[in-house]
Amino acid sequence: MDSGAPQQLLVCEYCDTVYRRRRLARGEVAECPRCLCEIERYQWLNPAVLLALILTALLAFVQANIFPIVTLGLGGQQNSVTLWGMIVIMWREHAQVVSVLTAATLFFFPLIKMSLLGWLLWFARLGVRAPGFARLMVLLHYVNPWTMSEVFVLGALVSIVKAHVYFEVVVDPGIYAYAALTVLITLFSGVDLRDLWELPERGAT
Repeated sequence: MDSGAPQQLLVCEYCDTVYRRRRLARGEVAECPRCLCEIERYQWLNPAVLLALILTALLAFVQANIFPIVTLGLGGQQNSVTLWGMIVIMWREHAQVVSVLTAATLFFFPLIKMSLLGWLLWFARLGVRAPGFARLMVLLHYVNPWTMSEVFVLGALVSIVKAHVYFEVVVDPGIYAYAALTVLITLFSGVDLRDLWELPERGAT
């Protein structure tokens, strides 16, 4: 039997049932007959397209952290605030826990996630595994749940609506950049990266 046969097996992560894997056609979804959970779906994004999305997301990430998110006006005075401006204000107002969580979930974890994906996909488009592949895939698994840009965008929109009652509110480019970043992160977060495990290691013959 071909030594590559074990790679053609698919394990349901919910009930541990093992199935023989087959290539899915466009639009197809594989479900576990035992627990009825989705175990795989057709992936239309190849590594090159995913890498382009990652680079686009990084550009949106830079813009989201440079440009102000919102400008508040009252009595002829206006005050613009960026994400890091909000974090510093919360720290100074003795909300250190909230400040640290905000910095982690809106800056550090998304940056780590995009950097890891970019590194893995850069080598995947060449048809090989990236250096440190296994450790980075495990790290990516643990980082994934902590990117919460969509929570921030929704919270910011609710806050803007409420603040409009008391202030003159001008939505700045930063919030639009975060909205675009949220869409991009949501898009490539739903991509199944298990196919990357089938790539050969660098230098393997």
